[in-house]
Amino acid sequence: MLVLSRGPQDKIVFPNLGITVEILRVDGHRVRVGVDAPKDIRILRHELTDTLNGELQSEAKLKADSARIHDFRNRLNSAQLSLSLMEKQLDRGMHEDALASLHTAIHEIDLLDGNAAVSCKNGSAEEAEARANPVPRALLVEDDSNECELLAGYLRMSGYEVETAQDGLQAMVQLARRDRPDVVLLDMHMPRMDGPKTVKSIRLNPDYRGVKVFAVTGSQPEEMDVEIGPRGVDRWFLKPIRPQELVDSLNDELLCAAKVH
Repeated sequence: MLVLSRGPQDKIVFPNLGITVEILRVDGHRVRVGVDAPKDIRILRHELTDTLNGELQSEAKLKADSARIHDFRNRLNSAQLSLSLMEKQLDRGMHEDALASLHTAIHEIDLLDGNAAVSCKNGSAEEAEARANPVPRALLVEDDSNECELLAGYLRMSGYEVETAQDGLQAMVQLARRDRPDVVLLDMHMPRMDGPKTVKSIRLNPDYRGVKVFAVTGSQPEEMDVEIGPRGVDRWFLKPIRPQELVDSLNDELLCAAKVH
């Protein structure tokens, strides 16, 4: 605190702030003080500051709420525009561009969903434990519903969280979500978007660099023209498969990936 001794008509100037404090009159124990300040600086007596602080806090909350609403509307608009663009692109046969637009839309919607989840999070012990010991996630892409159900059940019994898709297009929608899987188990012969196209889309997207891809199919790699390696699938399993061998390979692959990171 700066303490100064001043008499009537004396001034204290704060040049960097543009504020001047002037002693107007001294009358016994009372001192009349004048304060000259820029228009954007509010000046109050000390007994009014508590009221002001409450008003400022309310004003800050309103501004924060307004900013959240603004961000929500922007993201929702971006998702809607992306979906509209995707429809146009599909009509013109621009399938890869349409897939990119769909990815953008899903990403925006997922961010909104994630923000809502953060707002509702209660920080329970169960959630903390789940974060410390994450369950491996698998995306099973298979157009045969019976095979899909059976293999998904086996994977779940083996400790995996499993989501399913009927073709490559559904798989790409699932991958666009923030909680993407650790591994994709992919059939090759599927409607709308087959295995080779799905592999290509996954490998061309840098966001999916850490996702493992296992082919689970009745075809040989050379028939499908799919590479086994970083630009293709990580492993190839020819049907009929041995489920436990598949699970063991999944565990080995994900364990190696975890050690690298």
